[in-house]
Amino acid sequence: VDGLGRWINRVVPTLLCPLSIAAPAPPEDKEEEEPPSRPRLGDLTASHVTPTSVQLNWTVLEGTFDSFTVQYRDAQGQPRVLRVDGRSRTVTVANLVPSRRYKFNLYGIWQQKRLGFISTDAVTGESGRRHLPYPVPPAPPEEEPPSRPQLGNLTASHVTPTSIQLQWTVPEGSFDSFTVQYKDAQGQPQVVPVDGESRTVTVSDLVPSRRYKFNLYGMWKRKRLGPISTDAITAPPEEEEEEEESPARPHLGDLTASRITPNSIQLQWTVPEGTFDSFTVQYEDEQGQPHELPVDSESRTVTVP
Repeated sequence: VDGLGRWINRVVPTLLCPLSIAAPAPPEDKEEEEPPSRPRLGDLTASHVTPTSVQLNWTVLEGTFDSFTVQYRDAQGQPRVLRVDGRSRTVTVANLVPSRRYKFNLYGIWQQKRLGFISTDAVTGESGRRHLPYPVPPAPPEEEPPSRPQLGNLTASHVTPTSIQLQWTVPEGSFDSFTVQYKDAQGQPQVVPVDGESRTVTVSDLVPSRRYKFNLYGMWKRKRLGPISTDAITAPPEEEEEEEESPARPHLGDLTASRITPNSIQLQWTVPEGTFDSFTVQYEDEQGQPHELPVDSESRTVTVP
C-alpha cells in the first residue's frame, strides 16, 4: 500500500497540471498595394520650326507613361506614326515640306492602352530663308469631325456577254473603300472589293443574256453606307449573233406544166433567190385522193405519172 500511495502521489499531480495552448498570432495585415494611378497628358507645343522639321514638346501632369506616339499626315496625306519612349518629353519630326501646315496628335501608351490625345498645329518655314526657332501656339482642343460622305448614282456600261463595267459618283466626302455585291448565275452572293479612290470597276465571269442587280456600298470609319443599285443584262453569246447573220430566206418563182401526155404531166419551177432543202408536189387523183411527190433540192423539174 505504501508503494501504491507513493506512485499515486507522483502521477496525480502530473495529471492535474493545468494545460495551456497558445493560439497562433493573427497574421499581420499586409497593406494592399494601390494600383498605379492613371497618368494624364498636359500640353503639346511646337518650337524650333524649320522648312523641313518641327520640334514638339509636351508635359505629363500626373503619373508615368510607358511610351508615346506622335501621329500626323505627310504632304501626300498619308498617315505617319512616330514612337517615343516614356521618359522623353520632346521629339523632332523631320522630312517635312516647306510652307505647309501640319497637325500633330500625341497619345500616351499606358498598360497597353492608348490615352489622349493632345494636339497642336505648326507651319513649316519657307524654303531658302533662314528661320529662327519660335514657338507656335497650340491648336484648339476640339477638332471638327469629317463630314459623312454621300454616294451618288450607279450606272452600267461596256456590257459584253461575260462582263459589265460599273461607274459611280461621290458628290460629297471621301470613302475608305467600296464593295460591289451581286448574285451569280447559281444565286450565290458575290462581293467585289474596290479601293476608296476608284469610281469604276469591271465585274467579270458573268453569264450571257442574264439580268444582274448590283448593289454598291461605301465603307467609312468601319461603317457601311448605302447602297446604291442598278440593273444590267449581259449581251447574248457570240453564237446567237452568228445565227442572226444566217443566209437569206429563199423564194419560189413560177411553176409551169409541159410535155403533157394522156397519163403524165411534167412540171418545171424556178427559185429566184436562196436554196431550199427539198421540194414536195401535192395533187389529187381522179378519185379525189391526195398524193405527195418528194423532190430533191437540186431539181427544178419532175414528171407526175
